Amino acid sequence: MTMTRFFFARKIFSSRMGGGRCHLSTVPSWATVEPKSLGVSGTYHVPNCVDGTWSADSEKRMEIPHPLDRDAPYPLYTINDTQVTELQPFLDSLRKVPKSGLHNPLKNPHRYLEYGEISRKAAELMLRDAEFFAETIIACVPKSHAQAMAEVQVTAAFLKNFAGDNVRRLAQSFGVSGDHYGQYSTGHRWPYGPVGLISPFNFPLEIPVLQLMGALYMGNKPVLKPSEQASLVMEQYLRLLHHCGMDLADVDFLNCRGPVAQELLVQTPVRLTQFTGSSRVGEILAKATGGKIKLEDAGFDWKLLGPDVEDLDYVAWQCDQDAYALSGQKCSAQSILFVHKNYEEAGLLDKLEKNASQRSLEDLSICPVLTHTTEDILNFTERIASIPGARVLFGGKELNNHKIPSKYGAVEPTAVFVPLKELIKPENYSICVSELFAPFQVITVYDDDTLPLVLGALEQMSHHLTAAVVSNDLQFLQHVLAHTVNGTTYAGRRARTTGAPQNHWFGPAGDPRGAGIGTPEAIRLVWSCHREIIHDTASVHNKYDLTSTLSAAWTQPKPT
Repeated sequence: MTMTRFFFARKIFSSRMGGGRCHLSTVPSWATVEPKSLGVSGTYHVPNCVDGTWSADSEKRMEIPHPLDRDAPYPLYTINDTQVTELQPFLDSLRKVPKSGLHNPLKNPHRYLEYGEISRKAAELMLRDAEFFAETIIACVPKSHAQAMAEVQVTAAFLKNFAGDNVRRLAQSFGVSGDHYGQYSTGHRWPYGPVGLISPFNFPLEIPVLQLMGALYMGNKPVLKPSEQASLVMEQYLRLLHHCGMDLADVDFLNCRGPVAQELLVQTPVRLTQFTGSSRVGEILAKATGGKIKLEDAGFDWKLLGPDVEDLDYVAWQCDQDAYALSGQKCSAQSILFVHKNYEEAGLLDKLEKNASQRSLEDLSICPVLTHTTEDILNFTERIASIPGARVLFGGKELNNHKIPSKYGAVEPTAVFVPLKELIKPENYSICVSELFAPFQVITVYDDDTLPLVLGALEQMSHHLTAAVVSNDLQFLQHVLAHTVNGTTYAGRRARTTGAPQNHWFGPAGDPRGAGIGTPEAIRLVWSCHREIIHDTASVHNKYDLTSTLSAAWTQPKPT
């Protein structure tokens, strides 16, 4: 490889803001890596952390290739490729954790306050060092600077939300009067104790941080297994938490392959695992853990454009963002677009093509696909385009002039039109509603008479994460919302499928294993269980209770 080729890839990083934006001049005092040096000067190693100790000891190491340059002189970084035979320290660490957790409403309540203070400090430093986190995210998972910075800002806002007393308020109890004098019951939110957390690559900071902190707030000890592609981001975040006062032993950090993580979950007393990722892996883990799992798995997400056409440019822009930001690698990405014929006649499809054509690898508004090869994506496109009446509206080609490694995908934003009546046929439906996790969407057109066919297609979908009903027609909105189920549904003219912030629930519906994220309700649902304590403390000879029959001498009744 020539250095000229490598610095072409580095130029991508520095030109995101319109050309020539410089790199970080300093690295935070708590950090251990310079994002700009990754793949350039030597190889950084991401260690494990177990029972309060960082450890790089491992028989094998896994190299993470540079996602933008197959000819980079060094790997992006390496991680411990932990083997099953090396899990004993993690087994021992998790087995120390009692079922009652590290804290609960009756034990070590000072830890609620400590985590409120840790969250406050972490939020302040994350905002101060936002550029460091954005650069680190982009290095691991290339995305536009705006997308990376938004991830940092959402994460910091979440941490600010749980500063002060708000951690202990998550464990707020309630009381109910009993059947007789001296009896009352109190409902508590109780931790599970040892828990597992498996996080994805696409939001390497936001998703694992929000779930990790929820687990800690509620009194659990989590073992975190991040995506190999993005492990570096969470390693640096854990170092930030340690800098802010978190006990190093509160979180175990495991770098390994999926089967090794599964073996750990099976061998230890982990009482709950939260998994975010593909539905296939989620089902494997559900069986392996005996159902002790909360899933925020793949979502084939739909958008329905209603009959009332307004703000056409805005709607077209939002459709482009939902489908192609981060090259469609979001569990909330717009996978299928149902276009009312009124929007088609107004020229929406042409605007979609124009918007997609403005995306560029140079500013990372289109970026590598990290879970599929280029060949995989193009073959999938060809398969759907072969349906009778279907056609590629735009895209369907490999990106030009790139150095993306062959194990990843490099394709233009792509849309394939499929006639509605063909789409709903049994022989076509399953492929048309398969999530690709790439810059790809299916588009179809309907009218008032065929709306029932659309609702029937939505009813058949297997996963129900996000959805958008783009309309200000209240009767239309009411009808569609009443007959659909997606857990995070945006409704109205500005409806979207992506962009989950920290201020509302984000999670699927229709599955009792579904995990939410970000809000107090989500944290309580995922990371705690209900415990009822019934207090019954009055004496059977109570001189103060003048209304009770027990104020007189008590006589033992006959057995029943």
